[in-house]
Parts: sequence; structure tokens; C-alpha cells
Amino acid sequence: MKDTNISSLMGDHLDEVTDAIINGKYNEIEGLVKAAIDDNVKLDAIINDAMIAAMDVVGKKFSDSEIFVPEMLVSAVTMKKGLELIKPLLKGDELESKGTIVMCTVLGDIHDIGKNLVIMMLQGAGFHCVNLGVNIPADKLIQEVKEIKPDIIGISALLTTSMPHITKVTEGLKANGLRNSVKVMVGGAPVDATFAEKIGADGYGKDAAEAVSLARRFVSEK
Repeated sequence: MKDTNISSLMGDHLDEVTDAIINGKYNEIEGLVKAAIDDNVKLDAIINDAMIAAMDVVGKKFSDSEIFVPEMLVSAVTMKKGLELIKPLLKGDELESKGTIVMCTVLGDIHDIGKNLVIMMLQGAGFHCVNLGVNIPADKLIQEVKEIKPDIIGISALLTTSMPHITKVTEGLKANGLRNSVKVMVGGAPVDATFAEKIGADGYGKDAAEAVSLARRFVSEK
């Protein structure tokens, strides 16, 4: 009976954290996560069974047009706030990364709202993201790939005039013998699947939810 009660209590905590993230209860998440920790709910369960599971639901709702960018952003920020409480308590590799992704907006483009949302969704799915920022030249991105050795790079462009710089990235990766060591996904308003295929990218994500699906597929294929 005691084990049943403990299991039920753990489930209640996980359900509450999940609900808070899905519904963007930003002001409640810290208290709920602290309560779960105080009752000795396993940290990996809070992360995987509550937080990542919640962001999966958020991504599905967004893909189905049940919610929109503002709601998804609030959920992502809520998840991140809760995760910050857990990180200091983790030991070594207890927070297992699903993979490393380097993200940037290419040279000639300073838009970053969409990119940052994608990063939060990827973090919510368990990926380690390195955000290089905006207006990043191809040679700088390639140098970062050499040093960081990520599983994936995500490239964003919001202007048609900056799209040729995405092409320079894929060409530069080939020239440096790096193309087969990293997956390339692209996104942004003027970008589409045809463009991605033309420049030799591995995939195109039309939104944050699709970017997460792509990233998961890429790491599962490695």
C-alpha cells in the first residue's frame, strides 16, 4: 500500500508539472517543481515524463493549429524556468542530452525571434543548443562546427537576400570535409523544402515543432 501511495504521489506531481507547462502557468511552475523535488520524485522523471512530455503535447497542439506562437512561447519559457531549478541538482551526465545542435541566423539577417523559439522547443525536447546569434558568416559557423562537433546545425534566414549565405554554409562544409559529419536543417519565411533540397541540406522545418521532429529523426539515424 505504501508503494502504491508513493507511486500515486509521484504521478500527481508529474501531472501537475506537465499541466503547468502545457497551459503556460509561468508563475506556478517553480512551486510545483520544488514540491516534486521535496517529495523525492526522481529528477529524470520530472524532466522526461513531465517536462519533455509536456513540450511534445505543446508541439502537437501547435502543429494542429490548436495554439499559436504566443502560447507556445509561454509554454517554452515555463518549461525553461522549471528546468533551471533542476539543473543544479543533477550529477554528471544525469541530464542526458539527446544531441548537440548549433543554431544561427546567417550573414545579412538579424532576425532571431523565430530562431530563439526553435531553440527553446529543442531544449524542451532534451537537446543541447548552442546559439551563435544573428548575422553569422558561413566561415564562422564552419569554424564552430569544427570546434563543437555538433550532431546538427540549424540555419535560419528571414530575408531572401540572406538565403545565398545558407548555400555558402553547405558548400563550405563540403570543402572542409565536414558535410558527412553533421546534419543540416534550414528554416525561415522565404525558405522551403525545394530550396533545402537544392542546396543539399538534410531537411527543412517550417516551424519549431517540425524542427524538433527533424532533429529527433536525425539523431535516431546516426
